[in-house]
Order: sequence, then C-alpha cells, then structure tokens
Amino acid sequence: MTTTASAYGATSVSDPLEPLTIERRELGATDVHIDIKFCGICHSDIHFARGEWGEIEYPLVPGHEIAGIVKAVGPDVSKFQVGDRVGVGCMVDSCGECSACEKGEEQYCIPGSTQTYGMKDEDGTVTQGGYSSDVVVKEGFVLSIPDEIELDAAAPLLCAGITTYSPLHHWKAGPGKKVGVVGMGGLGHMAVKIAHAMGAEVTVLSRTLSKEEDGKKLGADHYYATEDEATFEQLGGTFDLIINTVSAKIEIDKFLGLLAIDGTVVNVGAPPEQLPVNAFNLIGGRKSFAGSMIGGIAETQQMLDFCAEKGIAPEIEKIGADGINDAWERVLSSDVRYRFVIDNSTLAEA
Repeated sequence: MTTTASAYGATSVSDPLEPLTIERRELGATDVHIDIKFCGICHSDIHFARGEWGEIEYPLVPGHEIAGIVKAVGPDVSKFQVGDRVGVGCMVDSCGECSACEKGEEQYCIPGSTQTYGMKDEDGTVTQGGYSSDVVVKEGFVLSIPDEIELDAAAPLLCAGITTYSPLHHWKAGPGKKVGVVGMGGLGHMAVKIAHAMGAEVTVLSRTLSKEEDGKKLGADHYYATEDEATFEQLGGTFDLIINTVSAKIEIDKFLGLLAIDGTVVNVGAPPEQLPVNAFNLIGGRKSFAGSMIGGIAETQQMLDFCAEKGIAPEIEKIGADGINDAWERVLSSDVRYRFVIDNSTLAEA
C-alpha cells in the first residue's frame, strides 16, 4: 500500500513552491520508511527546480539533505530498526554492478545513479525529495546518524558535509598541507571545519572580508578577499589543494595561479555556465583542475562518524515550511549563515 505524504514543491520553472500531497511507494522487502524530521536546503535544489540543469518533470519536490527516524522496515532489512536515527543524501539507488559501484563509488555509477529527486525510480515513478513528511528508500542508501550529532544539524551533512569531505579525504588534506577554500557559504563553511579538523592549514578565499570573523572562528588560519587583486599576487604558488565551493562562474585560471607545483583546484560547486581553463596554466607547474561530487555510501558514513568524533556540525538556521520560498531567495543573495534547515513537522500546516 502506498503512503500519502505532505510536501512542498515546484509546479513550474518560475512559480513559487507550494504545498503538495504526494504518494510514497509501497514498502518493499529491503526498504526503509523514514519519518523525515528535517531537510536542508541546498543551492542545487534551486538550480534543478528552476530548470537550469535541463528539462524536468513537474511537480517536483526537492531536498536531498534528509534526517529522520525509521518508521517501518521491510522484512529483509538487517541494518535498521524502527526508531533509529537515519539520513538520506543525494542518491537513492544505483546499478550495483558497474566498476564504480563495486568500488563503493555509487555516486559515479556508470549507467547513472538514481538521484533523490527528479529521476525515474525503479517502479517508473519520479523520485521526490525531502521537502516532505515521509520517504521510502532502499536500505543500502540509508545512513546511520550518530547520537553525538543533533538531528537538525545532521541534515546538511548529507550533501554539504560529504561534498566537501570527499575531495578533502581523496586529495589527502591533513598536517603539512595548505588548503584554500573558495567561498564562505553552505559548502565553504563545512570545508573550513572539516579541513581544519583533518589538520590542514586552511585559508578562506572569499569575495570580500565580510565573513572573516566567522571564518576564523570556524577554523580558518587565514582569510583573503578575492576582489582585491593583491591577493592573487601575494598568494601565488601557495596551495596544495583548493576547494572551489562557488556555484557561479569564476576565473579558474586566477586560482590555478595560487597552486604550488602538483597542486589541484577541485570544483564542487556546480554553476550553470562553463568554466574555461587555459591549458598553459596547468602545464606550468604540473597542476590539475578536477571535479568532485558527493561520496559513496561508505564514505558518507565515514564522514558522519568523523564529524561525530570531531564535534563538527554545520551552522544552521531553522525555518518552517512557510519560509521556504523566502529562504530560496536568501540563498540566491548569499543571505544565510550558513545552511537553512526545514522543520518538516510544519509541512502539514503549510
């Protein structure tokens, strides 16, 4: 039997989000039914729902930073039981058979992983995300949230946390490494916290110095304004790794100039525009311009456990469902410190 869920979603490219009622699929043998308590708002929710990454099918319920409590489990579920604290990130399925999936890198599934919203599910329906009261997800794509992390603060870790942890982990940020973080927003502030906890020397590269005090409180050793051209002269050849968290077009070549030999700029922001690169800026220093998505399920669990151990949590502003549209506009104007989280108990009242 399907389940009716209260939700908030988009009905067109341009109209404000509105209350919706959606159906969740019948609980399968390996499914987990989650009572969603909180859902973070990610910049990619806005890009996707507004059709900036391609045509989509409406109505669409966004949200891939989901934290909640297990409500029911299928008969073959072994990892979770009713009452467990759990999360769901950007994926709800993958082929499970390709070389990427076999390595635990489901996010790079060669046929393509099934995203939490806006994609065809195995039953032919379109996946709907976490701006809703309930979700049914395969056990293999459900994460355990450690008791040390508050449930509302855990939600943004399922995207912002793993999106920054994964490249920092892969490129081995740690003692002796100089890490630059471009942007001091939802992703950037998590990159600062995580890189600092890993033991790296952390520098924020933000457009202005308006968030310098915050950056240093969160773990940055240095803070520079990129609107000041002297920054690029002063820091040339400095960094082993730069994480670009900005979801807008920037001059990548200028940041390549900040790398030391063998350094890497990793793009985790997803701007709708192309980011051109001059090949000579790579050749001159054996530098790399790379990209990184989220992590696989195992790495995401590793990130949650790391954050629990190190006492890391995002800085959040909690809102009700009636504040979602305003929150989207504030995200677009960078007016949030540093992640909006929806209290999903308010969805039924919207």
